[in-house]
Amino acid sequence: MTITPSDSQAAAIRQIKAWFEHRTDEQQVFRLFGYAGTGKSTVLKFALDDLGLDADDAEDVVTATFTGKAAMVLRRKGTPAQTIHSLIYSVQEAPEEEIAEAEKELAQMEREVLALVGWARTEAQSQCEARRQAIKELRRPQFRLNPDSAAAHAKLIVLDEVSMVGGDMAKDLLSYERPILVLGDPGQLPPIKGEGAFVDATPDVMLTEVHRQAAESAVIRLATWARQGRPIPMGLHDPLVAKMRFGDLSPEMCLNADQVICGRNDTRIMLNNGIRRVAGHTSLLPDPGEKIICLKNSKDMGVVNGMFLELDEAIDDAELIFKARLITEDGAVVGTPNRDGEAWVPVYKGPFLDHVQMDKDRNGRDWKLLRKVKPLEMVFGYAITCHKAQGSGWRNVIVWDDGLGRSDADRRRWLYTAITRAEEGLVLLS
Repeated sequence: MTITPSDSQAAAIRQIKAWFEHRTDEQQVFRLFGYAGTGKSTVLKFALDDLGLDADDAEDVVTATFTGKAAMVLRRKGTPAQTIHSLIYSVQEAPEEEIAEAEKELAQMEREVLALVGWARTEAQSQCEARRQAIKELRRPQFRLNPDSAAAHAKLIVLDEVSMVGGDMAKDLLSYERPILVLGDPGQLPPIKGEGAFVDATPDVMLTEVHRQAAESAVIRLATWARQGRPIPMGLHDPLVAKMRFGDLSPEMCLNADQVICGRNDTRIMLNNGIRRVAGHTSLLPDPGEKIICLKNSKDMGVVNGMFLELDEAIDDAELIFKARLITEDGAVVGTPNRDGEAWVPVYKGPFLDHVQMDKDRNGRDWKLLRKVKPLEMVFGYAITCHKAQGSGWRNVIVWDDGLGRSDADRRRWLYTAITRAEEGLVLLS
């Protein structure tokens, strides 16, 4: 089917072309924003064609998203995409010889300590401890900016679904000094503090017209009604899209969805507990194969807030921490493999224990341990809040509308963002 850009899309294509050919030295980032169904992807495709750039050729264009799920959606549609993290960061490990030499020096220092007394011994013991910590850091893989990244050589970097990108990651991307084209949607929830480095700004182009072909999609139609504040009727809107009452859907049905999205944390905990029971999970901590999501960035471990992780194995051997073997959305092993080739990382129990008994003071009590051990913080991911879902998409989504929103504008943004996470199937519960 031949697609002809509309007048507004054609104008956007011309503006992108003018920026790329004449203004990238003075304006590194171009923001192409638009609501769902307005054709941002269409504009991008035609703009690249007009510029003679091949989206399949990394020397021309590299496309990146914040989450692995969003990258997977683009790849499914035919666009080579990867996470920003895998694009611009590389793992650097100290040579084994360097670690062995440091351990040898530490052993010598420890022997020399035995011959000392008083203040001299205390000072030497402190030096030994500092060396132990340095060796610990040597053993840990470091994720550093990759100077040989495809982003360093591409003619254009395209960023999509990047509302959760923080200032540090944005700074690292900008350091390659390549033109960056950002696709964004101002109808979505605003990013939380510390995020939204690329989308929290005035767009260069704003697309508002939902096109006829997109409007035929029930997901786009319901999202547009949500954004406009129009009521969404109960019932079937197409074979894969419906609005239903809470009581019409069972936990078993929730388990079959690719993702459940809600507004409030207490709803999230309730839903996760119910879905886990249906799936046969009765343990306090996650079982192998359960769906878990990262809650905080850990640059050392190579994981970011909102990233889904696969749990391979867990060992509960401490009061507040358990050990786990984890794999990222990109298939990378989290942590440093030991001599047996297994990478075990510490994980904080707190967020999982909150599913049994919510304790708002938990982090306040455990802060010393969190600062010292720096465990990963993650939680069950069968149901997640809409804020956590930003930047990702799933084929089949259940939206559990628990009424979040302090104002009418907040409600519209929340519902619009949640609905647009669905690619094909959507059940809106109210």
